[in-house]
Order: sequence, then structure tokens, then C-alpha cells
Amino acid sequence: MDPELSNRLRALIGSQEVAALGTLHDGEPFVSMVPYALLPEGAGFVIHVSALAAHTKDMVASPAVSLMVMAAPSPGVPPQALARVTIQGEAERIPGEVPIHEMAKRLYLERFPQSAQTFELGDFALFAIRPRQARYVGGFAQAKTVTAERLAEALR
Repeated sequence: MDPELSNRLRALIGSQEVAALGTLHDGEPFVSMVPYALLPEGAGFVIHVSALAAHTKDMVASPAVSLMVMAAPSPGVPPQALARVTIQGEAERIPGEVPIHEMAKRLYLERFPQSAQTFELGDFALFAIRPRQARYVGGFAQAKTVTAERLAEALR
């Protein structure tokens, strides 16, 4: 992968804390906001969500999801020129008894220590979003589709 593109992807995804999560809700598109942390080696994203949330029910019913991470608005930069990446992937619940759970919880809490109390609630669960591909748009006429392997490489 082009080193400049890798650097842009890494900077964008690493600098933001929230993503728009796209799910299928009763067969219709549904978008919500989720904080995220990154799994090691670019293996994916980790989110911590309530079973009461529509997007959690949607991920259980249909694990195909999209995450969009977008650069913060900046004075003098038109909205259409903001860098963004849409990740298409699969959502998978991380059960408490699997080894990756403790690592995912630690990574999430390192990024969002204020979320510790939600781990005490019985209706919250960790989900991994495993990318299949990504579409990076760096601004006008700067779009590139990236495989899951190339995205992982950029995030390492």
C-alpha cells in the first residue's frame, strides 16, 4: 500500500473516538454512533454496546455492518473535502469466556476509562467489527478502496 495512504488511514482512524455504525434494522438502513477502540495488529474495531440498543439487536440479526470514521470539521475546509473512511465488515459478539474478551475490554477501557461502569451492567457486551474492505476518501477526487489486509497493514 502507498505509505502516504497508510499514514492517512492510521492518522484518521487513530485520531477519532466515534464512528457512525450502519446496520440493517427491519430490512432498512439504520445509522447510530458508537465509540470504538482498535484491536491489535489492525484486526478490527471493538465496540461496547447495550442489548437494549437497536443497533445491537440489528448486529445479532444480521452481522453485516459499516463503520464510518470522519475527520472533524475544520474552518475553511468544505464538508465534502473532509477525510473519511467507510469500513464494511462483520460484527461478532465477544463472549466473556473467550481469551480475547479481557484484551478487548482492556483496550476499550484504556481509550474510554469513563465507561468502566457500563461493564458492570448485565446488558452491555463487547463486539468486534472485522473489516472486509474499506473505502477511503481523502477529499475531492481522492478515493481508494482498500482490502481488509491492506487496512490491517495500515493500522499496525
